Amino acid sequence: PLPLPPPSAMLSSRAPALCTALQRAAPGGLASFHSSARRCRAARVAVVLSGCGVYDGTEIHEASAVLVHLSRGGAEVHMYAPDVPQMHVIDHSKGQPAEAESRNVLVESARIARGKIASLAKLTTADHDAVIFPGGFGAAKNLSTFAVDGKDCKVNREVERVLKDFHKAGKPIGLCCISPVLAAKVLSGAEVTVGHEEEEGGKWPYAGTAGAIKELGAKHSHVDTKNKVVTTPAFMCETALHHIFDGIGAMVKNVLKLTGK
Repeated sequence: PLPLPPPSAMLSSRAPALCTALQRAAPGGLASFHSSARRCRAARVAVVLSGCGVYDGTEIHEASAVLVHLSRGGAEVHMYAPDVPQMHVIDHSKGQPAEAESRNVLVESARIARGKIASLAKLTTADHDAVIFPGGFGAAKNLSTFAVDGKDCKVNREVERVLKDFHKAGKPIGLCCISPVLAAKVLSGAEVTVGHEEEEGGKWPYAGTAGAIKELGAKHSHVDTKNKVVTTPAFMCETALHHIFDGIGAMVKNVLKLTGK
């Protein structure tokens, strides 16, 4: 067999043809490739957690579903949580408060984030294209006082700041399960959904939340294009896990679509 020329010689011999092909593909030169790459930059999405565990923090299945769908959508994800004490700690094996325990929301959320998490105080709109809040009772206990005060609840100061900043910047906000109450409380006229207003034989066990959202002045909708708020009921509905996973996927897909990335 004939000996092959060294790779450097092969490259140099083909360089003129390669340059010609590049010029035809990009009349503006190589700079146009770089600008195209910038335009195709992945959406940067912040995910705000509220602890670890459905009864006193983030619903773990929902957080996982959000992260899977963001990964599938090619998003760059950063996770945050408020550096505050939990309202209380629930023994999930009994569904009862663990009276002698106290935990920190940021520290507990780090379990889901595999340690890669920052204080919510560091979250800015300048560094992100969208923000998503998974559900779990932590949204109603640690991100707000909705679990205790209902429509008269207070929202954590940093959570309120983040919601208002993203809304003002015209950047999409995704929320699932109970967390849409945060947008309903903070963003006047927002359209959100937490599911149906009737229990329908136990299918919607938290139907009363829908009534509270109406009292806050919010309307029911899965996608509020005007305010760029996207919501899904998730575990507010007693249904199969894969349906919840798919619903969260639709929410994430719409959030990413609204970023324009």
